[in-house]
Amino acid sequence: MLAIGLMSGTSRDGIDAALIETDGEGAVEAVAFHALTYHDGFRVRLAEACGRAMAMERPGFEPLIASVEAELTELHVEAVADLLGRSGHIAEDIAVIGFHGHTVAHRPERGWTWQIGDGAALAGAFGIAVVGDLRQADVVAGGQGAPLLPVYHRALAAGLPKPVAILNLGGVANITAIGSDGALVAFDTGMASGLIDNWMQTQGDVAYDAGGAIAASGQVDEDRLAVMMADPWFAAPPPKSIDREAFTIEAVRGMTLADGAATLTAFSAAAVARGIDHLSERPTCIHVAGGGRHNATLMAMLGERIGVAVQSVDGLGWDGDALEAQGFAYMAVRHLKGLPISFPGTTGAPEPMSGGVLFSA
Repeated sequence: MLAIGLMSGTSRDGIDAALIETDGEGAVEAVAFHALTYHDGFRVRLAEACGRAMAMERPGFEPLIASVEAELTELHVEAVADLLGRSGHIAEDIAVIGFHGHTVAHRPERGWTWQIGDGAALAGAFGIAVVGDLRQADVVAGGQGAPLLPVYHRALAAGLPKPVAILNLGGVANITAIGSDGALVAFDTGMASGLIDNWMQTQGDVAYDAGGAIAASGQVDEDRLAVMMADPWFAAPPPKSIDREAFTIEAVRGMTLADGAATLTAFSAAAVARGIDHLSERPTCIHVAGGGRHNATLMAMLGERIGVAVQSVDGLGWDGDALEAQGFAYMAVRHLKGLPISFPGTTGAPEPMSGGVLFSA
């Protein structure tokens, strides 16, 4: 069936909208992709909403968050309309939309995770069934609620030599390792572009370090990096997940723009390398998706610190920008078929679980 997937990730740069044809199992064909970029004002409000949500003991009504949710939903409606127009399809062609929403706070240690976005309103806008709230059931059952993409990675990587790993570099980094026996292990490794972006926005007055050029001109402060990597979270075994707000740029305050960017970039790479150490089988190749793969300095640091080949997923014929959105379309189809989207080895759930809430058209 044809399915749309929507992802607003921790980089807070916009909405990825992907259209795929899939059976929710082994058959996957990419059809179309569209990215809608957030304007600066909304990006600031979204960041503030995340900060307020993280300060709350439990999800509840907060006026700013409610306002941001309404605007976020409208932007997702726009993204779907644009995708349909670009693809040549109409709403009646689409079986389901996988709607991730935006994570404003992720607190599995407290038994909750919070993704904003009005699934019922999105379903009503197009007359298409929507599957949303894809993480909550896993967290309530004792899982981490993240990462969820491994089930889609497994489908895409069916023909690749094993063991292999797929690394997603968004605001946060997460890895899917597929063992020689096909076993799935997945977890967040730490920050990816989140802190680098924060540093560039606050110190350099630019949205991000394009291509890693600023970091490439700086020097890594290995002492500060060691202090950052000493956080006990990195030593904890998987499954594990982390919120973008768990780390800050305070550790590099006072550094030059270039040296701070270099050190934060090294922090992301070192965290992935530390994550690889948790795997029982070392992958022979790491295929990288997400916006972070465009950062040449980060990709080079990953190769140096991990010691295995690190390549963009685009070399496999996959669209590294579309992968997450495609994955949520795939998971929506699995929800309709009653198939699991999370597993003990990926989120720590007690058993394979089919997550999500269906909003009927």
